[in-house]
Amino acid sequence: MSTIVRTSPLGQPLIVKIFHWVNIISLFGMITSGLQIYNANPVFGGREGIHIPWVVTLGGWLAGGRNWHFAMMWVYGLNLLAYGIYIFWTRRWRDRFVATQDLKALQASNNPKRRNYAWHRVVYTSIIPILILAIASGLSMYQPVQFYWLASLFGDWQTLRTAHFMTVPLVLLFTFVHSSLALGIGEGKIATAFLKLKNSN
Repeated sequence: MSTIVRTSPLGQPLIVKIFHWVNIISLFGMITSGLQIYNANPVFGGREGIHIPWVVTLGGWLAGGRNWHFAMMWVYGLNLLAYGIYIFWTRRWRDRFVATQDLKALQASNNPKRRNYAWHRVVYTSIIPILILAIASGLSMYQPVQFYWLASLFGDWQTLRTAHFMTVPLVLLFTFVHSSLALGIGEGKIATAFLKLKNSN
């Protein structure tokens, strides 16, 4: 008996769109609440260091930020787990992660669509080490006693906080490039956008 997968007007299965939207919303909550936590004791420069404008923070104060952060952490984590089970159950993982032929296509292919597809898989694969770093550093700060062996891998507390903080721009960069490739913008236009952004600064 065949399985019917309901799709959206844009071609993606509806369940995939739900997974992605839950990821975006929970990720937004984690980042903004994380910035609220950051402001209580900035990673860079101590208590008198660089502060984030309140308009991009969530929680109002340290305890509020922590409550939101941990709540969104569970939503994000469970959704990510469910999505992981889904892509392995449906075997979508075979079309998501980089393979040898993708690297060859980037070097030799003159087909823009093939190169775009290869870049998409490279970028999609790159999120795995970023997520591992975010989860490992997050757990180490959340329960430093229970996960002392994990926290010890980062050396000291400042290095641990810095590593966790740096996953924010990495995830945002991934989201931008991944979305651009999914919309068919292509590698050339993405590079042009970055150059324009750099020149404007």
